[in-house]
Amino acid sequence: MELHFHTLGEGQPLILLHGLLGSLHNWLPLAREFAGRFKVLAVDQRNHGLSPHSPEFGYDQMAGDLHELMNAQGLTRAHVLGHSMGGKTAMQFALLYPDQVEKLVVVDISPRAHVPRQTGTLQSLLALDLRRFQHRAEIDAALTTSVPDEELRQFLLTNVARTRPGGSSTGTLFHWKANLTAIWENRQRLGAALDSDRPFTKPALFLRGGKSDYVTDGDLDLIRRLFPHAVLQTIPEAGHWVHTDAPQEFFRLVTQFLGEPIEL
Repeated sequence: MELHFHTLGEGQPLILLHGLLGSLHNWLPLAREFAGRFKVLAVDQRNHGLSPHSPEFGYDQMAGDLHELMNAQGLTRAHVLGHSMGGKTAMQFALLYPDQVEKLVVVDISPRAHVPRQTGTLQSLLALDLRRFQHRAEIDAALTTSVPDEELRQFLLTNVARTRPGGSSTGTLFHWKANLTAIWENRQRLGAALDSDRPFTKPALFLRGGKSDYVTDGDLDLIRRLFPHAVLQTIPEAGHWVHTDAPQEFFRLVTQFLGEPIEL
């Protein structure tokens, strides 16, 4: 599968992976900062953004997509950084293709199983018939009851795209960029635990938000079984969206980690 991606900067490759219902655009502000030190590839994962849709949707498939992307771009190794769902993709990629990973950064997710938290949100999105809306504000208003959090609603609306530039008073004006059907049908797979008989033995940084419960102290045993050289750091003022809640501290910790020499 040919993933859609943006490239910025020069230097050692750094791949950025977004979370569920996100896209590479979530990373662009920080990608521009990272581009001063690295060759950044911000990627749309399958069923998201402008990448192709597929009913096959799990971490093996997403890791395979990344393997194909690196090979197509002639990249033998890269730093790989992922948030939430993208963090699980990054972990699975490191476990399956360790030779292609220089260092691993996982943001606010652990390898354990997670109960899907977006079930209600996905149901609300799937229930909307975008063909009946002429303006984005109408879609926003229709979601207000089921998604009262304005910040979350604006994030979800980044998945709405115009079918035809300028639109028309007849026919479909908007559509979902994300493959909501595939996400819904594979939601249990996306929440499943990761496991491997072969640990990833290179450096790994797990960054969590102090206001988030996605990564607990109880996860450390599993993390270090699969990633024995893992370091866990917490940004106290951040929630699940660590990189948007505390971008400067996030950038400092990641660049410090990636700049350190490998010591195994």
